[in-house]
Amino acid sequence: QVQLVESGGGLVQAGGSLEVSCVNSGRTFITYAMGWFRQVPGAGREFVAGISWNDGNTVYADSVRGRFTIHRDNAKNTVYLKMDSLQPEDTAVYYCAARSSASFDRWEVRTFESAYDYWGQGTQITVSS
Repeated sequence: QVQLVESGGGLVQAGGSLEVSCVNSGRTFITYAMGWFRQVPGAGREFVAGISWNDGNTVYADSVRGRFTIHRDNAKNTVYLKMDSLQPEDTAVYYCAARSSASFDRWEVRTFESAYDYWGQGTQITVSS
């Protein structure tokens, strides 16, 4: 059973930094790409960043480009999201997600939820002003 487990969330002051990680602690499966989404109460999940598992290609939302960095450790089946210059509007529950279906575009980073097959439980990040 695939189980994605996030860690590293918490409270940080505006302008600060935080890094969250996500590991697949369950059965080994082929990971084609992984992504981070975030959600605030009353809204849908918003794409934040994603990374392809074969060539490391990355995609970022405009709102975080230049401040957030996604990277991976294939051997540990872990993806990280380093967040710098955090702002109160970055406050949300952050979810990691994995693409594992052998679709024609499986190695691509997609920005919509339905492209991802497995999700973590989420980790809260709160940025105080």
